[in-house]
Amino acid sequence: MSVSIILGFVYWSTIVYKTNQTDVDINAEIQELTDIYERKGYPGLVTILSERVQPRPGDSTLYLLADYQFQPLVSNMTGWPRMAVDRKGGWLDFRLGHVQDDNDREFSARARAVLLGNRYNLLIGQGMEDLTTLKALVGRALFWGLLLTIALGIIGGLMMRRTLSSRLGAINQTSRKIMQGDLRRRIATSGTGDEFDELAINLNSMLDQIEHGMEGVRRVSDNIAHDLKTPLARLKNRVEELKFRVAGRNEEELAVDQIIHEADGLLATFNALLRIARIEYSEQRKGFKSVDLNSILYDLQELYEPLIEEKGQTLQVEISQSMEISADRDMLFQAFANLLDNAIKYTPENGAITIRSVKEGVNWYVEIADNGPGIPEEAHEKVVLRFYRLDQSRTTPGSGLGLALVFAVLKLHKLDLSFSDNKPGLRVRVSAKPIEPEEKRKVKLGRI
Repeated sequence: MSVSIILGFVYWSTIVYKTNQTDVDINAEIQELTDIYERKGYPGLVTILSERVQPRPGDSTLYLLADYQFQPLVSNMTGWPRMAVDRKGGWLDFRLGHVQDDNDREFSARARAVLLGNRYNLLIGQGMEDLTTLKALVGRALFWGLLLTIALGIIGGLMMRRTLSSRLGAINQTSRKIMQGDLRRRIATSGTGDEFDELAINLNSMLDQIEHGMEGVRRVSDNIAHDLKTPLARLKNRVEELKFRVAGRNEEELAVDQIIHEADGLLATFNALLRIARIEYSEQRKGFKSVDLNSILYDLQELYEPLIEEKGQTLQVEISQSMEISADRDMLFQAFANLLDNAIKYTPENGAITIRSVKEGVNWYVEIADNGPGIPEEAHEKVVLRFYRLDQSRTTPGSGLGLALVFAVLKLHKLDLSFSDNKPGLRVRVSAKPIEPEEKRKVKLGRI
């Protein structure tokens, strides 16, 4: 657009300059002939015009001296122009019927008419064939220049886009890895010291500070859990000793049992925190072996069937073909056990729970669905955070670490976790990371 404006200005300036130059030449010719008429009268003017109307190579000046009825007296034109456009100052624009180009197009002419002594009409003009040719020449040059500019602009734009896509693609790829939880990853620099390198350096510095802050927070919480676990275990042991002393006294024994129950809950919370910390800090997959997911699901069914029957619930298991993945079996079993335990906990009596495994080519997923109260969609991203609990769940036993542990285990195994509405209830899906644009994914492990 900018080049089009510039070329348009060049075209306009060229034509205006040529037109103004023509006007200057016409005015100079009129002034000279007017002076001759004033000094030498009609005979002198006729003598000069008779000489000038003679054809001369390269001269396109038009002369026409006519009487008061516009009848030609001396002229190199066929007559007074009939289809003339009268402009201010006596300027006329008209067509030259006797002058045509190779395409049989008539050239235009520009002239100025003046009245001499109230008796004669003098018209001096210029054929504009040169201007017409110049317009065509400049127009073609500017047109091809514009096409060349557009072509170079497109080529340059594609090259720039390719360069930008390459640099920004590396930044986006690293950002996705960081969003998936790999806070140790950093954006590579090209060493050119350009703006992208400066951006990468600033982003890396910001990530260093974020990682340092998060590591500090995690370390504090984990240290607290570790330091309090031992005295809490001692406290529980002493309370259990106290239970033998108050045996037979119902009120005291009941109070002691409640203290022991609360201590067990705190110890379970601290153990879960430490286990999550070990999983997050280790980030090691050396001990992984080939594990059949279906065998884990069958073991879960066998383990939890008595509890499900006790609550009057039903468990339906739909297992597809064998699915082998590289994993730590104990960790993965604990993760699926937590998911099934949540489904049992929040599903009402006579409710239904479904475990389903599906394999489609290289893709697979495992779903655990129930018909309980479910989780609001806006809370899907938050339920995997430590200690986060829904308002309706705060009255039930628990610490809000179950899904956080599941999150850490699946993250270590590079698996996705997503939630959806089972209408009614909750549907939890564990799957291998699909190859698809990040923005099209639902609430998954890598985006929380």
